[in-house]
Amino acid sequence: MTTINFPSIIENFVEKPKALFIFAHGAGADKSHNFMERFALKLNEKNINVVRFNFPYMDKRLLDGKKYPPNRMPLLEDSYLLLLEKYIKNTSIPLFIGGKSMGGRVAATLSKQLLEHVKGTICIGYPFHPQKKPENLRLAPLQETVLPILILQGDRDALGNKEEIENYALSDLCEVVYFVDGDHDLKPRVKSGYTHQQHLKTAVEQLVRFIHEKS
Repeated sequence: MTTINFPSIIENFVEKPKALFIFAHGAGADKSHNFMERFALKLNEKNINVVRFNFPYMDKRLLDGKKYPPNRMPLLEDSYLLLLEKYIKNTSIPLFIGGKSMGGRVAATLSKQLLEHVKGTICIGYPFHPQKKPENLRLAPLQETVLPILILQGDRDALGNKEEIENYALSDLCEVVYFVDGDHDLKPRVKSGYTHQQHLKTAVEQLVRFIHEKS
């Protein structure tokens, strides 16, 4: 039986929070990555508490410097649930879960188990399929959810672009917001007329709007 250590965490908390967002990292970057930190601090400005954490393989990477692949989905789910138990027990404000890419996929996979405790799920750059493998779809979490899910997606994301997504059968509980010319990190090319900073600002605004609507 695999023993899971409690995940290492960063708590970005404010004095009078309106909600708590548990924010999981993607496959290649840890909880302290600039993208994660920028999002967390921007949400703090909107009076939303944020908890960032590492999945087991990422803590192991940081411990010995070796590049381990992500844990299998059941272990990722168990790690997320272990963290959630603490905040479900000790949080009186509305609770939301989600993450960047893989972290959002894990959260979406858990959504159907958490109806009593969680208000909604937020996925930033959902990995609808592996890069260059559009046939290997990961739609089940978005079809089986019992919670509302907000997906913030670049419309040219290599892991699921707008044209592809509009042909998928997703639950009516899923809302997809597209970012013009955005890649997997919502980053547009210069020729689009948009900047990454603009898209990140809009993403935070959409996330806050979703939290207020579902709280």
